[in-house]
Amino acid sequence: MVFKVIVSQKETSYQLETDNELNRQFIGLAIGEDFDGKLVGLDGYTLQITGGSDKNGFPMRKDISGQRRIKSLLSGGVGYNPKSKGIKRRKTVRSSIISEDIVQINTIVTNEGNRPIADILSTEKEEE
Repeated sequence: MVFKVIVSQKETSYQLETDNELNRQFIGLAIGEDFDGKLVGLDGYTLQITGGSDKNGFPMRKDISGQRRIKSLLSGGVGYNPKSKGIKRRKTVRSSIISEDIVQINTIVTNEGNRPIADILSTEKEEE
């Protein structure tokens, strides 16, 4: 299965697909933590984890601890958008810590590098 890192910078976002080896470098990190962009090929950048999803498509929530998937009673937020006020529903969601089951993480740029992301990614595609 392919591991995806989504990098968002202002209005644009970039999807980086890699093999599962990269996933092992992120195991143990949680939503809200920063990491060096060098792990995904963006030298000089610092990225912050904002969310993600597991192999079955269940979203990660920041308020659930551990490395697990649970059925939680939700009234809104990530994983459930109620049609009207006061409605609650039990939904399956993933915890905030990255485990081996996570296949996609969403990130935002906190510190920019010297070169724009578009230039870095276009040169990598040309080399392939």
